[in-house]
Amino acid sequence: MRYETKTIRTQAVAAALAACAGLLALAPLQAGATEFRSADIHPDGYPTVEAVKFMGERLKAISGGKHTIRVYNNGALGGEKDAIEQAKIGALAMVRINAGAMNNICPETLVPTLPFLFRSVDHLHKVLDGPVGEEILKSCEKQGFVGLAFYDSGSRSVFTAKKPVKSIADMKGLKVRVQQSDLWVATIEAMGGNATPMPQGEVYTGLKTGLIDAAENNYPTYESSRAFEVAKFYTRTEHSMAPEMLLFSKRAWDRLSAEEQAQVRQAAKESVPHMRKLWAEREKKSFDIAKAGGAEFFDVDKKPFQAAMKPVYDRFITDAKLKDLVKRAQDTP
Repeated sequence: MRYETKTIRTQAVAAALAACAGLLALAPLQAGATEFRSADIHPDGYPTVEAVKFMGERLKAISGGKHTIRVYNNGALGGEKDAIEQAKIGALAMVRINAGAMNNICPETLVPTLPFLFRSVDHLHKVLDGPVGEEILKSCEKQGFVGLAFYDSGSRSVFTAKKPVKSIADMKGLKVRVQQSDLWVATIEAMGGNATPMPQGEVYTGLKTGLIDAAENNYPTYESSRAFEVAKFYTRTEHSMAPEMLLFSKRAWDRLSAEEQAQVRQAAKESVPHMRKLWAEREKKSFDIAKAGGAEFFDVDKKPFQAAMKPVYDRFITDAKLKDLVKRAQDTP
């Protein structure tokens, strides 16, 4: 009943936002001043939330106090899918979402979401800060979104409720929650799991009730969602480093002047190193909290997992443009 009530409330908020799209995305504060409204599913203190708040502070300074950003976090405006839809129609100015949530909307976002694409965090940063990353962000414009920046999201790994995954054979038949993305479904199925798409907000209950056997995510989400209380076995498959994306509504963007657009881009760019610092700190903190809370951590031979991914690449990276992006990313030193 609690979840149903929350869902109804969320849908009502989304409907109200959609009805007032042009007004709410860019809320006027005073003559010539604007409050840009941004959504995030994570709680206060989470690196992505704090990074967008920092961006708001920088935007206020850069614009001489004219413009600010208000973050509606903790899923106040619905899940990532809801936020994307609201941004597309202009009901929200900005959204912070995982790249995986954009896979079915903007094909180029498949590339940084691919399993085992990045060799390290340093490699990830070099790819996303360079021409490949810029091209991926730019590609979202035709779908109604202006790509501003990539944020870190750590390595995603599998955590289970009943027994640990110690080899790829242990994945067979496990009901694993994934993001609502065809690529994530295929990735888990290639490992032998039974992929179960569902919103992040339902993961804890799903694990607790046995609706799902496992899920996959990074340390901070594993800890902040309290998933370690109901799934204490965390296996470092590190199968993905799919980044977060900061997107601006194209409808809202087109109502800004060239100067305002430049100010928003600058503030977003300045928020990236701040976010990365917060992320590194939060990963350590989250690991320590989860371990103290009874979580057990396991390492695994990744080679069998990597070998199982060839059908995933063959299925999703089919046209020449995507193949080129993948090769350029892999070739980045």
